Amino acid sequence: MSPTVPSIDERRAALEARHPEWHPRTLDRLLDDAADEFGDRPLVLTDDRSVTYAQARDWAHRLGDGLTALGVEPGDHVGLLMANHVEFTPLKFAIARAGGVAVPFNFLYREAELAYVLQQSRCRVLISMTSFGDLDYPAMLDTIAPGWAQGPTEQLPDLRHVVLLDGSGHPDVLTVAGLERLGAEQPQGRSAPLRAPDDVGDILYTSGTTGTPKGVMVTHDAVQRTAYASALTRAFEDGRRILFSLPCYHMFGYVEGLLATMFVGGAIVPRTAFSPADYFASIERHAASEMLCVPTMTVALLEHPDRHTTDLSSVFALLSGAAPGPAWLWRKVEEDLGITEITTGYGMTECGGAMTMTLPEDPTERHTSTVGRTKLAGVAGLPDAAGALCVYGTADPESSERLSTGAEGELISTGPTHMLGFWDKPEQTAQALRDGWIFSGDLGRIDEDGYLVLTGRTKELYKSGGELVMPKEVEELIASVDGVSQVYAVGVPDDRWGEAGCAWVVPEPGAEVDTDAVLALCRERLARFKVPKHVLVVAADDLPTTPTGKVQKFRLVQRASEQLAKG
Repeated sequence: MSPTVPSIDERRAALEARHPEWHPRTLDRLLDDAADEFGDRPLVLTDDRSVTYAQARDWAHRLGDGLTALGVEPGDHVGLLMANHVEFTPLKFAIARAGGVAVPFNFLYREAELAYVLQQSRCRVLISMTSFGDLDYPAMLDTIAPGWAQGPTEQLPDLRHVVLLDGSGHPDVLTVAGLERLGAEQPQGRSAPLRAPDDVGDILYTSGTTGTPKGVMVTHDAVQRTAYASALTRAFEDGRRILFSLPCYHMFGYVEGLLATMFVGGAIVPRTAFSPADYFASIERHAASEMLCVPTMTVALLEHPDRHTTDLSSVFALLSGAAPGPAWLWRKVEEDLGITEITTGYGMTECGGAMTMTLPEDPTERHTSTVGRTKLAGVAGLPDAAGALCVYGTADPESSERLSTGAEGELISTGPTHMLGFWDKPEQTAQALRDGWIFSGDLGRIDEDGYLVLTGRTKELYKSGGELVMPKEVEELIASVDGVSQVYAVGVPDDRWGEAGCAWVVPEPGAEVDTDAVLALCRERLARFKVPKHVLVVAADDLPTTPTGKVQKFRLVQRASEQLAKG
């Protein structure tokens, strides 16, 4: 660690002194307040430009006024289909300024996936990139809702306007630059927020067991409490700079990166994609002090030769999410990258993001055997729980009855950052949110020091590269392949991805299944993180089943792990 950085205890004390009381506020007010305090400091750093807090505020005001001029009213949903471009930050706060509810979508969605979330979310405005990689969003819209550029369609009756980041090829469609001009021409002169801190500020889509994504409704105040707790737990120094390529439609980049650093006048160094060479170059160019990674990214960094030739003296912290990392990984991170403060975490979008974290001063064993303790939240936490961000317990997976301290069961939690519910899904809300407690679907226990230990999942979801995958969606697609009788998708342990998808395929009698064709179809129709890494063929008689004939997926996981280990 750089000798200019104060100790962990000194940093936490300084942060608590800076925020002696918790003042609930809207997201647009957060940016306004930060601009008043840190106006000339950079908030967003890219290779092409640096955007200060004051510039971001003024930019967000113009864009927000432009949204109001388009007819956005308080409570309207505004979709944001945007990678980590410099425009994401002002657009995100602009939606709050207009009183809208931000709905950041996964920009890797394929056509059918995008169609569903656009219809289900009922957005009034969609702000979108024109393309990302091989994805052409206007072309997708042409198929999803023909005539979208002219206004509401039969397929998307709520969608009044589409705003494109780049208008090339679509001269009749409003661009983000045009939206900004519209706001400059029609300033609202607004001095007070249009919404309250306890109003819904974001709807963040996450996967579920029902076969369709669910929109998690979280408040303006909730995400700020989580972000402040992250800064306190990770012991942010004044002006922390955070490098990440994890997308801001996800809680990881949005809360742990953007919102968290604003509490210390820091900056984000957002990247639109991950590559080890780019990460190293960005650390050197922008003097980043912390990286956000998942274990597969960390492994790739350790394997890249640029680690020996790049000035990494500024970076001393790493936040790792999605999956636990082995002890050897953290030892090499310190030896090869000079990183002395490691933090790992656990949480769910339904809870407001990461609710538990190991502490940067914890021994390596804590980072490998647990997923941390409830975040330190101070004034933003629960007074009755010594300032913890939330309270965890365990419940019997069958009866939902609370279990005694230390007993293994389904992890449940409650606190001020937890969701209000799933957008327009009352049955799923009632299943997940019971008497103020979120039922996670994860099995685990809480040790005597308050650290959580995960032991399994009650649900069939698995997480690959930090993203939840719904087996049903993968299974339904593969089942459409000629010659396929049955499909069972499971997650298997993977050193790089935490878990990787594995599809067990049962051929029809007398048929042969082309596994390469199965993978090709998945790559064509599914977002990258959903594509199985392995396709294994099994006879129907060889499927592990219960006495009643139900396929035991946990045994398929065991069998796949054994078979893949043999090569």
